[in-house]
Amino acid sequence: MTAPRKIVLHEVGLRDGLQMEPEVVPTAQKIAWAEALLATGVDVVQLGSFVHPGKVPQMADTERLFAHFTAPERRPKGVVLSGLVLNEKGLERGLAAGVDLFCMGVSASETHSRKNTGMSIADASRRIVAMAKTALSSGKGVQLSVQSAFGCGYEGPVPRERVLAIARGFVEAGFDRLSLADTAGHAVPGEVAARFGELARLAPRAELSCHFHDTYGLALANCYAALDAGVTSFEASVAGLGGCPFTAVAGGNTCTEDLVHAWRRTGLRPDVDLDALIALARRIAAHFVRQMPGKVYRNGPIRQPEAALCPGAAG
Repeated sequence: MTAPRKIVLHEVGLRDGLQMEPEVVPTAQKIAWAEALLATGVDVVQLGSFVHPGKVPQMADTERLFAHFTAPERRPKGVVLSGLVLNEKGLERGLAAGVDLFCMGVSASETHSRKNTGMSIADASRRIVAMAKTALSSGKGVQLSVQSAFGCGYEGPVPRERVLAIARGFVEAGFDRLSLADTAGHAVPGEVAARFGELARLAPRAELSCHFHDTYGLALANCYAALDAGVTSFEASVAGLGGCPFTAVAGGNTCTEDLVHAWRRTGLRPDVDLDALIALARRIAAHFVRQMPGKVYRNGPIRQPEAALCPGAAG
């Protein structure tokens, strides 16, 4: 396996992780968790999404979180703060809040697109590209995603040509930070390798990102298939929290500490503080008074001497 030039760890627990939770987590608790995450060495932290609070109550305090962490005395050094937006109003709110990296997407499933955004694929594609251009012109980073890229809980298999057509629209509009998201958790490693290979051929200079859900237990395997296919940015959620509330069967995300633990066993990203991630996962489990999907926080990590780690993987 050839290691990428730089592996980016994008923590999405505060957004994708919490959006499924029926209990609204207090803002002060989110701030404490975010501070813990920012201290672990992750590269990007997604503080929330700018969506209608009536539809996703957990995200009603996203502006307050950004206000806290974009204050000059508290703004984290070396960590990008990302936020998810679905429409023009969300983008307007995100720009006002000080988002560094806007994450936007178009679902390759008509059914999921309408349930998630109230728009058809065609309408969502047109509006997202226009929004992305606005964000870029404002000096912000933009990552564009094809959601339900490996299958849909409502429609089943999603045609490869439809995924590529959406991605091609992004590329032709001038965007080179691209993601494929496994919203329903249907991906398998072979398909991951194939679709990211196609995306890399379509946009050979693009920075590729992946977002896997562990609905059927394949998230880590899919991350390694993506790594082999040239993906350099990985989205994950501490404790394995999360899932999309607008898909048929919701499952947790790739678990951050499990992914970091797996990486460390092959010498990748040893700079990320695994013990701090495990401690936070245990705090989150205690808060919700239930066992989280993550494995390493429960079983403990495999300890290896530094010399045993594979060389050349400072990532």
